[in-house]
Amino acid sequence: MTCGIAVAADIPLVDGTHWVKSTEEVKKAYLVGVSNVIQLEVAYQADNPTPEGRSLAPRAAKGMTGQTLSGVLESLDKWYGAHPEQLQRPVLETIWFEMVVPGLKTNK
Repeated sequence: MTCGIAVAADIPLVDGTHWVKSTEEVKKAYLVGVSNVIQLEVAYQADNPTPEGRSLAPRAAKGMTGQTLSGVLESLDKWYGAHPEQLQRPVLETIWFEMVVPGLKTNK
């Protein structure tokens, strides 16, 4: 048995093309993974604070306050459905600008 570390070149940047072709289970798994990474970073920074503005994790967590897994999935489905010309846009970019940034304005 061998183990290896995935390198960035092996991992595609998930964009709308991947999103619209994925099953609901795959979409949920992706979102859970993203959420777990953000939660891990926020927890780490509780004991090892990063200078303001040096990490997006706390802002992402704050901006996504009140969101649910199914709600984010549905919002992404609707956004990519309404913007088929932007399927090349990375899913993380869509989450950031369509959910996190507006959420930061309302979750003060």
